[in-house]
Amino acid sequence: MGSLYSIGEVLIDFIPLQKGQALKDVVSFERAPGGAPANVAAAVSKLGGRSAMLTKLGEDAFGDFLLEKLTEAGVDTSFIIRTNEANTALAFVSLREDGERDFSFYRKPCADLLMTADEVNESLFSSGDVLHFCSVDLVESPMKLAHVKAIDSAKKRGAVISFDPNVRLPLWDSPEKCRETILDFIPKAHLLKISDEELEFITGISDEQAAINSLFVGDVQAVIYTRGASGATLYLSDSSMEAGGFSVDVQDTTGAGDAFIGAFLYCLIEAEANQANLQTVLKNNGKSMLLFANAAGAITTTGKGAISSLPLKNQVEEMLKTR
Repeated sequence: MGSLYSIGEVLIDFIPLQKGQALKDVVSFERAPGGAPANVAAAVSKLGGRSAMLTKLGEDAFGDFLLEKLTEAGVDTSFIIRTNEANTALAFVSLREDGERDFSFYRKPCADLLMTADEVNESLFSSGDVLHFCSVDLVESPMKLAHVKAIDSAKKRGAVISFDPNVRLPLWDSPEKCRETILDFIPKAHLLKISDEELEFITGISDEQAAINSLFVGDVQAVIYTRGASGATLYLSDSSMEAGGFSVDVQDTTGAGDAFIGAFLYCLIEAEANQANLQTVLKNNGKSMLLFANAAGAITTTGKGAISSLPLKNQVEEMLKTR
C-alpha cells in the first residue's frame, strides 16, 4: 500500500474546559495536538495506514509534545524539521454549547511557516501515495513555496494530490487574499474536499450545483462536498453519489472534517488509487468510502480535541453496523 504525506501546520489546540463561553471568558484550557494536516496524517495512521508529516516545529516544549503525540498516533515524524528561529504555533479554541468553535491563533511568527522548498525531498513520493494539504500554510511565506515544490514533485511521480481548503480567515490579511490563494491552488489538486460553509465564499457563486461545477478546473477529478451531520456527496465529472451522516452525542467538532478526509484518503490508498485510475476507483467504491469517512468524522465529535478523538478502524466498522 502507498503512504499519505501531509504537509502544513502542526500546532497545539488549547481546548476550554467550559462550554458555552466566549473565548475572553474561558478560565482554563487543556492542550491537545492539532493542525488540520497533522490531524489527517494521524487519522490515516490510526486506521492502520502509513502516514508521514512534512513540516517544521520549534525547538521548544510544545514541539517536543507534538512530536511525541504524532509518534504515539503512528505518524512518521522523521521528515519533521526543528528550528530555533520561531516557536511552535498555538491556537486557543472556544466551544459553544453545540460543540462549534471560535479560534484565536498565535502564529506570527511560527515555525511551520519557515519550512523552505529546499527542505522538501522531491524523490519522496511515488505512484500509490497521496499528498494532502490545506490552506492555512499557504499565506505568503517560505512554506507556501515548499507546498508548490511538494505538489509538483508528488504529481510528477504519480501521487494523488488532495486539497482541503479548511478556511481560517483570521489567519489572512484579508478574505480576498485567502480566496484568491485557494483558487490558485485548486487546479493543482486531483481531489478537492469542500464544506457547505466554504463553497460560496470560495467560488463566489450562490447556486450550489453551479458552484460545485466551477471547481472542476485544472487537474481536479473529484470534489467531496461535506455538510456536517447531514453527510457528504462525491462529485465526479459525469456523476455523483452521496452518503448520510450518523447521529451522535457531539462534544467537540474539532478535527471532525480532518477525520473525514483522513478516513476517505485511507480508503483511497487501500484501494491502490493513483492518478490514472482515480476516477474508476471512485466510481466503484465512492459510496462506501463516503460512509466510512462519515462514520470516522462522527466518532471524532464524541471526544475532546482532534488527534486524541480519532477512531481506530474497528470503531468505524462498529459504527457502520448501525446502518
